Amino acid sequence: MKSEILATGDEIRSGALIDSNSAYIAQHLERCGVTVLRHHCVGDELQILTEALIDIAERARIAVVTGGLGPTIDDVTTQAAADAVGKTTMLDQKALDSIEDFFKSRDRSMSSSNKKQAMLPEGADPLYNPVGTAPGFCLDIKGCLFFFLPGVPYEMKKMLKEQVLPRLKAMQGDQRRFCKVKTISTFGLPESTTGERVEEISDIFPELRLGLRASFPDIQIKLYAEGTDENHLNQQIDKAAKWVLDRMGKKAFSVDGETMEAVAGRLLKKKHATIAVAESCTGGLIAHQLTNVAGSSDYFQFSGITYSNESKIRVLGVNPDTIEKYGAVHEETAKEMAMGAKKLVGADFGLSTSGIAGPTGGSDDKPVGTVCIGLATPEDVFGYRFFFPFPSRSMNKSIFAMTALDILRRSLL
Repeated sequence: MKSEILATGDEIRSGALIDSNSAYIAQHLERCGVTVLRHHCVGDELQILTEALIDIAERARIAVVTGGLGPTIDDVTTQAAADAVGKTTMLDQKALDSIEDFFKSRDRSMSSSNKKQAMLPEGADPLYNPVGTAPGFCLDIKGCLFFFLPGVPYEMKKMLKEQVLPRLKAMQGDQRRFCKVKTISTFGLPESTTGERVEEISDIFPELRLGLRASFPDIQIKLYAEGTDENHLNQQIDKAAKWVLDRMGKKAFSVDGETMEAVAGRLLKKKHATIAVAESCTGGLIAHQLTNVAGSSDYFQFSGITYSNESKIRVLGVNPDTIEKYGAVHEETAKEMAMGAKKLVGADFGLSTSGIAGPTGGSDDKPVGTVCIGLATPEDVFGYRFFFPFPSRSMNKSIFAMTALDILRRSLL
């Protein structure tokens, strides 16, 4: 089945809000075997919205629309749907009951303006919204089945899962098509080189489709498989994933979309090991990423943003002679930082960064993009130096942190 997605609202149209709804809907429609042909966006103008609905109906079998179901005067999606089929809006008692129940369950009084949300196009089938005031509805417009959902992401996601996707699966019956996606995350190679390593996959696995997505600083290799035999698709995509992993080696760090920090944390937890972090140029980014993973308290012990030389010396115990001889950005300094953090709290591992994120502060010997990373393990301590030619401070901080976590990951392997 072919589908299209329409996001409504002046905030979306003008760029004041980012349309994350359409991306989410597209992913779940594709997984359900529904092909998404186009994404659309229009504002809150009744005539333009009505024309957009009619235009979509001429091409697609399924459409999902988000936004414009609220109680205010600028919420015109319901009226546009009614105009598109040449019908009037009518009070839907089931929809009104659901709105009243929502307010009663929260011990709140319902405003008279909320009654507008129960006015649905004649012939529409209401969709229950358990987490908001706006009921959705589905409506056939010129042979295309439209699902109208609220624009609030939390409400939309719950209704898509509980109200829309089951209907679409039932519509497909025995002819349901499955869409399988495998995401293999890699780090350490540019996109072009990554592509070259796996470019033969289309010849080896002709049933699959390959996609590359640069999600700085990592590269995601995506494998797509579509068909009616779910078991066969799973077998093919698993074989292809193994082939990709053989080609990418240790550059691949995840086969299910797991982040680098989640992988490193999982490995720490598996070894019953703990970690302490000392950061200079990354300014706490590594600590933030590690602790952003649920359950990180099992292994994360300490973070110190030792930005100045004085703090490196006083907090971490870095030898002043080391900084005097080598400077703050050096492998030896990074090693002592990592060891100092490890000893400070008795952690099993210590990880450190010291570098020049830019855009100023570089020199001929240590240009912007230079980072030194220290890793103290239970057995030894190591120092590394890297250079990344990025002019952006945020990009450098991001790749510095990712590189440090990758070094930790490889050590734990």
